[in-house]
Amino acid sequence: MEIARRERGAVGGARALWSQVHPVFMLPPLAASLTGGAFNGSISPGVAFVHVAALFFAVYTAHVKDGYVDFHVRDEDESHPLTAQGCRMALVAAGGCFFVAVAGLGLLVGAGAVLLTVPTWALGYFHAPQLDTNTVGATAGYPAGIALAFLGGFYVQSGTLSVPVLGVAGVFFLFLSGIKVIDDAKDYDYDRSIDKQTVAVRLGRRTANRAAYALMATGMVAVLGMAAGLDGVPPGAAGAPAVFTAVALFARRVGPELATKLLIRGSYLFLAVLVGVVWFRPLV
Repeated sequence: MEIARRERGAVGGARALWSQVHPVFMLPPLAASLTGGAFNGSISPGVAFVHVAALFFAVYTAHVKDGYVDFHVRDEDESHPLTAQGCRMALVAAGGCFFVAVAGLGLLVGAGAVLLTVPTWALGYFHAPQLDTNTVGATAGYPAGIALAFLGGFYVQSGTLSVPVLGVAGVFFLFLSGIKVIDDAKDYDYDRSIDKQTVAVRLGRRTANRAAYALMATGMVAVLGMAAGLDGVPPGAAGAPAVFTAVALFARRVGPELATKLLIRGSYLFLAVLVGVVWFRPLV
């Protein structure tokens, strides 16, 4: 069975499989898991590794399935490194690895960890062609996965959830939904031609842009509020919105493609500051 469309042999197949690891979209859920663990105050490296591994295979599943549908089913993409059989093999292998990791979480932590982690695979597997054809699914799927990664990262370390952690997960969902609206806007012309109902197609570019930044602003204000008055969220967390806002203000002046790259990297900075203040608590 040939895995790669362009190259032959084991090396070609390995390269084609590795091509589906997209760091820009892969790193945020993995970082969110570790950020959730940091909120617990201490991290068990072994449990953290198993949870991160499960998320890696969930996101890998999403990338392979999305590429398979866009190239082999919808004929939207011009090229894809994997054959149809290669995609199916990768999906089976990634799914198997995911559920092995989930079983490990069940043994190490309990059923709660399983319940918080399994939906991340479902979001990835059903993103295309089910979720990405409607406005809510196309916009909210990835942010929901990040929020679940954060909640799961905390739960696997603590065995419980808390109000501050639920609040921060909600913030991730809000501002990442805004970034996703900007990301979808870069494909506005094509999405409109195939009647793909993204927020930009449904509301128009200008209104979608305003809605996106409103979601991001709401998330940042929520962090400030939690940092000011919610036990469990250190005051220093107010620095995370400041960093992200600086990036967002610059991103507003550029097109959606560059804005998406800037905002995603801004989310990395947001996570980095949040982890730093939660771990070291400099203002406590």
